[in-house]
Amino acid sequence: MNDVIQEKLKAYNCETKEDEENAIKEITQEVILYGLGKAGLFEKAAFQGGTCLRIIHGLDRFSEDLDFALRTPDPDFEMSHYLDKIATTMSEYGYKIEVSGEEKAHSNIKTRFIKDDSIKRLLNLQHLQDLRKKIQIKIEIDINPPDGAGTESNYVDFPIDFMVITHDKPSLLAGKCHALLCRNYTKGRDWYDYLWHIRHGTVANLEMLQHALDQQGPWKGKAVTINKPWLKTELARKIKSINWRDLKNDVSNFIRHDKQEALELWSEDFFLKKTDKLK
Repeated sequence: MNDVIQEKLKAYNCETKEDEENAIKEITQEVILYGLGKAGLFEKAAFQGGTCLRIIHGLDRFSEDLDFALRTPDPDFEMSHYLDKIATTMSEYGYKIEVSGEEKAHSNIKTRFIKDDSIKRLLNLQHLQDLRKKIQIKIEIDINPPDGAGTESNYVDFPIDFMVITHDKPSLLAGKCHALLCRNYTKGRDWYDYLWHIRHGTVANLEMLQHALDQQGPWKGKAVTINKPWLKTELARKIKSINWRDLKNDVSNFIRHDKQEALELWSEDFFLKKTDKLK
């Protein structure tokens, strides 16, 4: 069934080998997502993060990881049951996957890496690729997520039509704001996604954000009361601390050539004015 993969890849109209590499990764993400759905993951977990924004809502950048959050916290949750089942599904499309990774002690995040070195060898590629380089997709599942997230049903049409349970857009923005304020390093892709939410008028789920801030980060355990002025003030404080020139490089490898020009606008003033429009 790798002809299905080939047709999907052709539809991307890749202009560079980087575009083609990103497209193959994204196609693989969707096949993994389909396999996880068949394995029953969405009975317990919801899709979240930047890749959710990309696949479900059309975010105009590529993404690397598949992120999920349990709908009900479960310290005994095991990923292996689901990953064993997706290997069979993926083999039907030409993949021969290997799974690696193990949990850190006392971590709320379950992490695995799905690797494949077969599918690229089965495709007719437009651009020169190192066929020895494996495709790698990281899967992360938060087994103790913050309360208050909203979920909804969405549908993906590749490799066939299937349903995915996701966080709704207000909750996706809440998760993104938590990352912007609390991540111990600065990630340009987070700010790119933040701009998408502002452009689309997303209203942040402040209840979820408050629980997330109380659970992890500099406000942990402080029971801070979150409202719109507080959020705008803290985002502005963060914006003023960032070297925006350095962040552009983190994003540029994940967007197509015709989107690169907009990165030249990235600056403290640009993001402060965008934050004024945050709903």
